[in-house]
Amino acid sequence: VSNAARGISESDLRRRLPIESNDEIGGLTQTFNDLLDRLERAFVAQRRFIDDAGHELRTPITIIQGQLELLSDDPDERQKSLHIVMDELDRMSRFVGDLLLLARAERPDFLNLDTVDVTTLTEELHMKATALGDRRWTLDAVGKGRIVADRQRVTQAIMQLAQNAMQHSGADSAIAIGSELQNGSARFWVDDNGSGIPLAEQDQIFERFHRSSEGRTRSEGGGLGLSIVKAIAEAHHGGVEVESRPGAGTKFVITLPVDQPEPTAEDGA
Repeated sequence: VSNAARGISESDLRRRLPIESNDEIGGLTQTFNDLLDRLERAFVAQRRFIDDAGHELRTPITIIQGQLELLSDDPDERQKSLHIVMDELDRMSRFVGDLLLLARAERPDFLNLDTVDVTTLTEELHMKATALGDRRWTLDAVGKGRIVADRQRVTQAIMQLAQNAMQHSGADSAIAIGSELQNGSARFWVDDNGSGIPLAEQDQIFERFHRSSEGRTRSEGGGLGLSIVKAIAEAHHGGVEVESRPGAGTKFVITLPVDQPEPTAEDGA
């Protein structure tokens, strides 16, 4: 066992220790192998994250470099090039901001919790959504009651879902925003009648940098928008679900507990 363990390195986590008995040593060996499984998955995810992040940043950098290399003496052409450069820099800034937000989402100080009136919040969400673009924004059911939540983070999550719905529905499409309280939970949703999401992809759309075959979840945020929604919901000890059929629209539902658990010593560490 010792010789096999010494043969495992950070560059090769594929090896596993042989389990040759059912005694305490065998159980310890199995636990060690399980730990290696988790480490290997973490390293693979980290490498994929670095590769994807590098790709997302490389594209705007290439565009900026190309525009600067071809910068013309003509004032109009220079203005067009500068506009493209500034737009790409803004996209990079948003992307880096999203990465930092996801990194902070697991910290205990990520949320600024307060008592929030669900009716007022839902009406505010609908009002803010109408400013996103020309769609038939409707206010669905409105929950009545209060929850303990971070108003700004919940707003951020719903606005991301509203933006996503707008990007994947036509100008004459209806998009509904609503809420309800039941069984100790608050539910907020965004419901559109856009292009929908293939069933085979619905389990993966909340992954960072997920590339949808329909382009549904890829936006200027570099494929991080739905990951941020999930992170905000889970920081509240809640979750997010999707109900969708291709050609029949999509409904995202964020479920949050009415009350938040007391922080533990481990949370504050």
